[in-house]
Amino acid sequence: MKARKGEIVDGIVRTERRMEMARQINDTFLRACRGEQTPYVPVWYMRQAGRSQPEYRALKEKYSLFDITHQPELCAYVTRLPVEQYGVDAAILYKDIMTPLPAIGVDVEIQGGVGPVIANSIRSLQDVERLGEIDPEHDVPYVFETIRLLVNEQLDVPLIGFAGAPFTLASYMIEGGPSKNYHKTKAFMYAEPKAWFALMDKLAEMTIRYVRAQIRAGASAVQIFDSWVGAVSADDYRTFIKPAMARIFAALREEGAPLIMFGVGASHLVHEWNDLPLDVIGLDWRLSIREARRQGIAKAIQGNLDPAVLLAPWDVIEERVKRILDEGMERPGYIFNLGHGIFPDVQPATLKRLTAFIHEYTSTN
Repeated sequence: MKARKGEIVDGIVRTERRMEMARQINDTFLRACRGEQTPYVPVWYMRQAGRSQPEYRALKEKYSLFDITHQPELCAYVTRLPVEQYGVDAAILYKDIMTPLPAIGVDVEIQGGVGPVIANSIRSLQDVERLGEIDPEHDVPYVFETIRLLVNEQLDVPLIGFAGAPFTLASYMIEGGPSKNYHKTKAFMYAEPKAWFALMDKLAEMTIRYVRAQIRAGASAVQIFDSWVGAVSADDYRTFIKPAMARIFAALREEGAPLIMFGVGASHLVHEWNDLPLDVIGLDWRLSIREARRQGIAKAIQGNLDPAVLLAPWDVIEERVKRILDEGMERPGYIFNLGHGIFPDVQPATLKRLTAFIHEYTSTN
């Protein structure tokens, strides 16, 4: 069917607008993800959108996390605010790792001061088999509306999408909420291997569909958070978790967006991540960048200031940051970040000053 003249003109205008926006995007972060030389070290901060910002705390007096994430305009505002305030080189979508779980039948509630609490916790293979499948655009359309709003109209830096990894999600689903030791999770893993692998498969498929939809909506990169996987040994990781992670990254690799892996207290797992089909390994503060590379980590590296340092005097912050930057810049493919998320007590002015310092200290111009 022949296109009408008006449709052609509209299409040209939209194409030109996308091209103009593409020319204005700061791609330093993406280049570092690919291991390329960059004019300075790019920086973003985990939990840069949220609790440390007075504007966010004011919003939380009126809206719950659920309310914010279900309103694309509001969610986009929270996501882009740290880019505008701190001058960081990437935005990360403001969401929770629990976002896709209700779509597959998980009864989860985010309780203030506690975290995710799950009413229908997993106890058996039958519980796993009752879980459904996610249809992302149908089940969580507000996620993709937010992404499209950000990338088409509001951001001049790449947007990072994200998801929780199967082990971390499974730990909440089995424990019924946050845990200090993950005893129930590991006991289930050891005692019910058939159910465990069925759960890993179910969560891997959910993650692939959910993240793929984020990339296709406009996310330029993706970080997979396996926040609590540091609780397992390297042997157990290889046996019980790594097959699902390999499946996830292999599937997402086809989308062409850089893939980042991050876990807390998981330095003993970086070699396992190093041979997965991903692009960037995020380090916490327990393993230095230089030591990771000395051990053979060949991928791009992200990290790894202890966020507690942000509460110290500026001269202490600067000294620690210089040391990390000096190690990071020894090879191309380095992104500055924290070893975990920003604390609520961190001052926004500190983050703004830190970002400017990183850019200035590492500039090659």
